[in-house]
Amino acid sequence: MTVGQYITRADNWLLDELCQPLADRLPERFSAFEAGMSCQLGSVLLSAVSIIAVFVMTGMRDFGDMIFNVLVWCLCVTFFIGLGRLRVLVKPGKPNPLRLMLFSVRVLSIPFTLYVLYQALTSPPSFGMAIWFNAFSNVVFAVGLYLISCHPRPPYRRAQDDVWSRTTARQGSGF
Repeated sequence: MTVGQYITRADNWLLDELCQPLADRLPERFSAFEAGMSCQLGSVLLSAVSIIAVFVMTGMRDFGDMIFNVLVWCLCVTFFIGLGRLRVLVKPGKPNPLRLMLFSVRVLSIPFTLYVLYQALTSPPSFGMAIWFNAFSNVVFAVGLYLISCHPRPPYRRAQDDVWSRTTARQGSGF
């Protein structure tokens, strides 16, 4: 088995064994896609807080780093808006096309999340708060991607209690 096959198997296991059962237990009005988009919005907000915290702690001295971080944050916002526009592709009862489309982003989000968690654990205490906001942002981003990639449930159909639709004659009784 190649490394790519191991990565695909691990990604499928995360989707099918962890995230899909969680998505199936969500309330009917709150789909997995909505939960994932909420996580994505939370990730964008936590990322903005971490950027602001770093610049407040350092006294906003380095303009070049500030512009770079703000541009990266703008790319995150653009990704969030793009995911929102893909909402029309996810239809209840049908396979989720975003499962294949977001494969590479999901696979890359896991090592980056692990690296940022390591960075947060080994950071100096003066930057601890800002780095932890960034770490939580990456964790929430990865969870959101996996929730967005889950298959939606088929629509719930209620049994209609209609008196006129019931048949009173038995099948095969003749008259």
